[in-house]
Amino acid sequence: MRFRGVVYRAHNPQWSWAPLSGEGARRHGGRFNRRGVSALYTSLTLLTAIREAQPLGRPMQPLTLCAYEVDAEPVFDSRDEAERTAFGVTDSELLCEAWESEMLEGAVPSSQALADRLIAAGQVGMLVRSFARGTGPDDLNLVLWRWGSEPPGRVVLIDDEGRLS
Repeated sequence: MRFRGVVYRAHNPQWSWAPLSGEGARRHGGRFNRRGVSALYTSLTLLTAIREAQPLGRPMQPLTLCAYEVDAEPVFDSRDEAERTAFGVTDSELLCEAWESEMLEGAVPSSQALADRLIAAGQVGMLVRSFARGTGPDDLNLVLWRWGSEPPGRVVLIDDEGRLS
């Protein structure tokens, strides 16, 4: 599918100088990327982005909130049964509740193996529900593995006043 729209990201202020960076995900790994693979985790709503940045429901810490215009294709839509069937995607791969502990033990979590398959198939990203505390099935994230200022994964920071420049 093609994704066109505005997405949001709430990230640690230490990264405010690089709002398009996937460096934190590359260094530490994430649900849908192995260590060493950059990923830009964004959400379709501000509230979902904030919940993603505070996944355990801890007291609110300082965040930098950013909005981005995205035009990306192809993006795997995890809600689409035909796409899920075509890529052999299961609910357990998407949820992968123990992804972090598995990764820390040196295993490759099924959610990261899924991302590897999608990347190998040429997908620039995936649309997937948020699993952060307080979210529901309609709270969506857009995870990008390839992005830049040009297609196929065009991502432009909305910063008309140059506050992050």
